[in-house]
Amino acid sequence: VQVALEDPEALMYHGEVIYRDGVIVGDVRAASYGHTLGCAVGLAMVDRGTAEPLPAKWVSSGTWEVDVAGKRYAARASLRPMFDPKNEKIKS
Repeated sequence: VQVALEDPEALMYHGEVIYRDGVIVGDVRAASYGHTLGCAVGLAMVDRGTAEPLPAKWVSSGTWEVDVAGKRYAARASLRPMFDPKNEKIKS
């Protein structure tokens, strides 16, 4: 899952805990600042407690937060790339 923080000042590195609806569901494996998005973005391993693949509806719903150095920041999550998800820029 790709995650992006709503706060443009907060940074992620790796190992940050991810919450969905207040429950721990995973952690950030790699992150950096996404200049094209204007916020920190990361790749995360998320587990909803079943062996089934994550449904897009589950990922796009709920309230997502990332714990950065003991403070929770609002986040959004996506199964698709957050920058140019339809590859329109590459194809133009």
